[in-house]
Amino acid sequence: MSSGSSSPDAELWRAHTRVWNVLFSYVKSMALKCAVELGVADVLHAGGGGHPMALSVLASQLSVPPSRTAALGRVMRLLVHSGFFTRTTASGEEEEAYALTPISTALLVKEKPECLNNLVLLELHPILSSPMHYLSQWLTDATAAAAPTSFEKFHGASIFGLAAENAEINRLFNEGMAADAGAVAKVLVGDRGRHLFHGLRSLVDVGGGIGDFTVAIAKAFPQMKCVVFDLPHVVAASELGTKATTVEAVAGDMFESIPPAQAVLLKWILHDWNDEDCVRILRNCKKAIPPRDQGGKVLIIDIVMKSEEGSREEELETQLLFDVHMLGVEEGKQRTESEWANLFRAAGFADYNIIPIFGIRSIIEAVYI
Repeated sequence: MSSGSSSPDAELWRAHTRVWNVLFSYVKSMALKCAVELGVADVLHAGGGGHPMALSVLASQLSVPPSRTAALGRVMRLLVHSGFFTRTTASGEEEEAYALTPISTALLVKEKPECLNNLVLLELHPILSSPMHYLSQWLTDATAAAAPTSFEKFHGASIFGLAAENAEINRLFNEGMAADAGAVAKVLVGDRGRHLFHGLRSLVDVGGGIGDFTVAIAKAFPQMKCVVFDLPHVVAASELGTKATTVEAVAGDMFESIPPAQAVLLKWILHDWNDEDCVRILRNCKKAIPPRDQGGKVLIIDIVMKSEEGSREEELETQLLFDVHMLGVEEGKQRTESEWANLFRAAGFADYNIIPIFGIRSIIEAVYI
């Protein structure tokens, strides 16, 4: 049968292939996690980055025994297909060799400020991935005492509850959340985002974690007083007091009150919470800042879901995947522009502006009169 055949049998087997492709897609994630845990990108970077490294040499550098070298090659073959590495034949030999691509150079090498390794290790940790196995059970649980998320059905507590009680989970979560601070801060304080901070005298980063993101902003705008505001156990682990920075760490609960400032920053916060909780947080933000004519604003870094029309397939699918991922972790969701507008209206904000400068995420500027 020719490859272009449209017979019923051919359609059936194309459908089989599609199901299998989705069925085994998780293996791509696990291969990426394996590479991060082994430090493949770091070894290749230390060996010259763009210069191919023979598989046997790579295996030796990674402490992979000769009996597992071929298995490593199979993992690398998949990662090459996913765009993280390139594969060639070692000079003068028949052995395959590997090198970095722009993606792995920028995002998987530990010494790079944009490195996402800690985010990979957080999102693919069994703590977060295991509850997804209970998604169908959670969806069909109609009991009065049903857990609010599949995460809580599995663990018996929220991710924030676990982090408050377990120092290792707290570290894993905070380092994962801070992983993209370098890349986001670089854009935010660069030509495309720095106008958002013009004239600001003070800023509070709500849910700012260990403070790396806020420190980057403070360095770019030394005239601005910056505060990291988070839960007591997060602030205690931030070590901001030991760093050479002017950023102040303040402990508290954003559902009760937020320290006053000219601007409030919410990075990767509101997608964690349901609409009612988001309105509570935004109302507290409104109380913390002055009106628009005095320069008050809320800056939100989050996803604005795109429609299928005119969207790149990879961006659209990533947003959809992230949205369903939230079902397994928190009560929140990824929101469309109209859903964001409803939140702002309910919280008393008069206007907002969406600036799509972070790939699948945007920065939303909200103000009140």
